[in-house]
Amino acid sequence: MVHNVAQMRLSRLFHGMRRTGWRAAGSVLLTIPLIMLSPALAHCRTLKLVAFGDSLTAGLGVGPAESFPAQLEAALRAKGHDVTVLNAGVSGDTLQNGLDRFDWSIPEDADAVILELGANDTLRGIDPDASRSTLEAILKRLQSRKLPVLIAGMKAVNNWGNAAAGQFEAMFVALAGQYHAALYPFFLDGVALKPELNQQDGLHPNPKGVAVIVARILPSVEGLLARIPPKS
Repeated sequence: MVHNVAQMRLSRLFHGMRRTGWRAAGSVLLTIPLIMLSPALAHCRTLKLVAFGDSLTAGLGVGPAESFPAQLEAALRAKGHDVTVLNAGVSGDTLQNGLDRFDWSIPEDADAVILELGANDTLRGIDPDASRSTLEAILKRLQSRKLPVLIAGMKAVNNWGNAAAGQFEAMFVALAGQYHAALYPFFLDGVALKPELNQQDGLHPNPKGVAVIVARILPSVEGLLARIPPKS
C-alpha cells in the first residue's frame, strides 16, 4: 500500500502513544492539518472513480495500461490515494450514447465520476442545443445519485463556425455551474494539435499524450476526490 505524508505522521503518532500516553499524543494529533488526510483515509476504504467517456477515455490505439483511466489510477496511487479508476469509455460514443448506457456504465458503488463526452458530437455536427440537452440529462442523473462529477470539457472542430463552436464550448461552463459540478475546461489541453503527443490520426493521444493529460488534470481529480461524502 502506498503511504502518504499523513499516514506516516499518524504511524509516528501511534508509536508515541505507547511511550508517552494518550494525553501527550493527543496534543500531537491536533497539529496534523485535516487537509493532509487523503479521501481514502477519511473513508477507510478504496474509493471507486468512474471515467465515463468515449474513445479518449477507452484508450483507442494504446495498450490497456496506457489508457487514461489506467495512467490516472497509477498517478493517484503514487500520491497516496487508495482509488480504483474504472474505465467506462466506449469508442465512438456521443453524449446521447452515454445517456443511453448510463445505468450499466455507472455502478451502484461508484463514488465519483469524470464525465468525458462530447468530442463525437462536434465531429458529427450534432446540433449544439441537442448536445446541451443531453449533457444536462446526464448531469441530472448524476445529481440524483448524489455523485460528485468532474466535467472534462471539449473544444469544437473548426468547420462548425464561430457561433456554433462557441455555443458548444459554453455549454460545459454553463451546466457545470448550474449543477455544481467541477470543470476541467479542455480534456486535450496541452496535447491537441501536437503530432509528437498524438497517434497518426491526429485525434487520439499516444501514451505520452495520455501522460500529459493525466499530469494536467490530476489536481482537478484530487479536488473531485475531496468532494466525496462519507458513506453511512
